Amino acid sequence: MKPLLQLAVTIVVLFAMTLRAGAFETRAKAAIVVDLSTDTVLLEKNADTPLPPASMSKLMTLYMLFDAIRAGRVQMDTRFKVSSKARNMGGSKMFLDERDRPMVQELIQGIIVSSGNDAAVVVAEGLAGSEEAFARQMTEMAGRLGMTHSTFANASGWPHPYQRMSVRDLAILARHLIEEFPEFYPYFSQQEFDYKNRAPANRFNRNPLLKLGIGADGLKTGHTQEAGYGMVASAVQNGRRVIVVVSGLDSATQRAEETEALINWSFRQFSPKTVAKAGEPIVTAEVWNGRQPQVGLVPIEDVTVLLAALADEKVEAEVVYTGPLTAPIRAGDRLAELILRPEGLPELRRPLVADRDVPVGGFTVRVRTAAQSLLQRFLNGPQEAM
Repeated sequence: MKPLLQLAVTIVVLFAMTLRAGAFETRAKAAIVVDLSTDTVLLEKNADTPLPPASMSKLMTLYMLFDAIRAGRVQMDTRFKVSSKARNMGGSKMFLDERDRPMVQELIQGIIVSSGNDAAVVVAEGLAGSEEAFARQMTEMAGRLGMTHSTFANASGWPHPYQRMSVRDLAILARHLIEEFPEFYPYFSQQEFDYKNRAPANRFNRNPLLKLGIGADGLKTGHTQEAGYGMVASAVQNGRRVIVVVSGLDSATQRAEETEALINWSFRQFSPKTVAKAGEPIVTAEVWNGRQPQVGLVPIEDVTVLLAALADEKVEAEVVYTGPLTAPIRAGDRLAELILRPEGLPELRRPLVADRDVPVGGFTVRVRTAAQSLLQRFLNGPQEAM
């Protein structure tokens, strides 16, 4: 017999932990800082505003190229044709011409290190036939990746009213590049590339953080007069990775200073703490009609949160489920959610599962359950028709 009434059950749990980091007042027009290890947004400013991304949009061109390699549509030694449109591109270039047949591997380096607008057009035309068709595919792919404030008109980031990305979308894209394509990610830390010695002055990676010894290993800078100076950066220290995106700064120097400061702030003001171990019950929940009256609710993996380095407070956590739970239950069934709300940071949600099997009870349990149900009906009185 089913229970007569199911209620959302909230159990308050207090974890002792450190909280409250000093706020960072960024000069960027828009910014976001994400800790990947805990999936925590540490800072955001105008994070969902669609802005001109300049060459940072080349990260989507690279994602499309990496995806084509993974699907087997092209290989690293596949050679692409260079059109007159690509040769005539302005801005930063690999200095390709129509006689060239650059390999995919060279185009990857030309886009990342040289920020080649010509290389981006070559990739677009080589994969989709035209840059316009490729831009439509970029916009479609962005939607599939959860980038809800991004539209593309070209592959290079050349100024266009339809070429827009939010800094949150750029952080989402950076995460996909890092996690989906670890075999290609080392290209983002390559510091020098000169295609056929054509542009010695343009052979150095524009990312100013790569030489600073702060763990920076990517990803892309951007600049146009419309967009200002921006950067998508990522760094690793002690196994912990952060992504920093800034946009709309006034100079290359300010961009470098702001991004470095945000990376240092992320690592120095916050530290990861494990507040619950995988497989260890956080709470127990009542079970209806089960051979056992309760079941433990446990996390699937260790629950780690980022905590500020100086203060000494407690953070409230909730375990939320619809109960009482009904047998049969199998070990590993997802039954509840742990919600942590550290002060000054977004809440974190982690699933909780059953720590054991709870079969349906035998005859005695069913009789007891029926009696409890009848008693509950009697105490609640007659129910009005709805």
